[in-house]
Amino acid sequence: MVSIVVLVFALHVLFVVLDANQSNGFVSFIYTLAQTFVLGLGDVFTPEDALLGVVLNYALAALIWFIVGQIIIKIIRR
Repeated sequence: MVSIVVLVFALHVLFVVLDANQSNGFVSFIYTLAQTFVLGLGDVFTPEDALLGVVLNYALAALIWFIVGQIIIKIIRR
C-alpha cells in the first residue's frame, strides 16, 4: 500500500512538471488520489514558483508516507 501511495505522488508530480492534460481520465484520477493521500501536507511549502511548491510538498508527503509505512511494517513483522 505504501509503495502505491508513493507511486501516486510521483506520478502526480511528474504530470504537473510535464503539464499533463488534466482532462485526461487517468491524469485526473491520479490527481484526485494524490489530493486524498496528501493529508494536509499539500501546502507546507509555499514558494513563489508554484511548480516548485508541488514538487516539495508531494516529495515531503511521499517521504513521510514511506517512513511511517516502514515503521508500521517493522512493527507488524515482530
